[in-house]
Amino acid sequence: MKDSTLALHWGYEKDRQKAMQVPIYMTTAYEYDSTEHAARLFNLEIEGNIYTRIGNPTTKVFEKRIAALERGTEALATSSGMAAIFYSLSNLVQTGDNIIISNKLYGGSITLSTHTLNRLGIKARFFDVHNPEELNDLIDDKTKAILIESVSNPALAVPDFEGISKVAKERGIILICDNTIATPYGVKPIELGCDVVVHSASKYIVGNGSAIGGVIVEGKSAKEKLLTYRYPQFNEPDESYHGLVYNEKFDAPFIARARLALLRDFGAVMSPFNAWLMILGLEHLHLRIKAHSENALEIAKFLKSQKDIKKVNYPFLEDNENYVYAKKYLKYTGGIVSFVVENFERAKNIANSLKIFSLVTNIGDSKSIVTHPASTTHQQLSKEELIKAGVDEGLIRLSIGLEDVDDLIDDLKKALSD
Repeated sequence: MKDSTLALHWGYEKDRQKAMQVPIYMTTAYEYDSTEHAARLFNLEIEGNIYTRIGNPTTKVFEKRIAALERGTEALATSSGMAAIFYSLSNLVQTGDNIIISNKLYGGSITLSTHTLNRLGIKARFFDVHNPEELNDLIDDKTKAILIESVSNPALAVPDFEGISKVAKERGIILICDNTIATPYGVKPIELGCDVVVHSASKYIVGNGSAIGGVIVEGKSAKEKLLTYRYPQFNEPDESYHGLVYNEKFDAPFIARARLALLRDFGAVMSPFNAWLMILGLEHLHLRIKAHSENALEIAKFLKSQKDIKKVNYPFLEDNENYVYAKKYLKYTGGIVSFVVENFERAKNIANSLKIFSLVTNIGDSKSIVTHPASTTHQQLSKEELIKAGVDEGLIRLSIGLEDVDDLIDDLKKALSD
């Protein structure tokens, strides 16, 4: 099946009610046939519903569909995108380990990696996604993950997938890619050598800003890497499951452990209702991401023509430093455009003057959004950290929606002239 067909049909088997739309199973728990049946479920001897913290029939359809779209083996839905990032990293590390992260990441991912995980004894090291050779100098026996974004937020850097995945494969390191902005229709990181893909499903997947959610997708390549000495938790008995060994029992051990250990213990589970909203969003994502991307390119070209703008970030502008990577790897880059004006105050004034664009800390909505990252999403970073992340104090991030592009350009013209 092609992607647009998968997004409408995959993973749903109609029951005797023959409901066309996936039912919402708003339930906490499930009845067992007997104590023996319950025991077999809890001991993972048979498949079935145990408790919605572990899995839910509505959520399972969403997981199957996003896994199919990303060309993965299995997926795990979480309560938020940050939960997906945290579970992906914490599934691999323990105290004393380190991870390597792109120097152009979403502010929340930077804070998680450099502050929260640091307090747990896990160090983060930065690298330039356009210089993958840097990885060889940073990797050691305690390195457990490399984290990149397919299109970074908000600097819009596109990584050298081929170079990064080559090093990750040679050194046996799990490569995680956040594909929130590009979506599976813009790029399929697993096909480019990534082992795990994560999304903030709150963005383009749901598509209208109505629900929080995240998802992790495991690629087939992950299991081979997880068989090595770097990842003993996948190859040694898990005493909480009577000696279960994840790599022996499961074809998708990364997702299995994230579900059975992390989701079980930390509990950042997606609501079945939110999963249903994500399913609805996937049905027309292929239409929306094309329209978002087309509008964004027109906005980027307009901003490029404005003399008082210092820089415009959009990977499909031919003079952009990411253009060669965007042309090589991406079909769509999503609807994010960022641009830089002379200073912090000027950026705030422009953001405050826009009328159609709403001042909101979100992206991927059907409605257009403006954000000033230095005072909001990246406020926790120092000036030095902002520079490393590609976030100038005068940078404005636009999430281009589905309005008429002429109306959006007119709104920007008026705000820039104020």
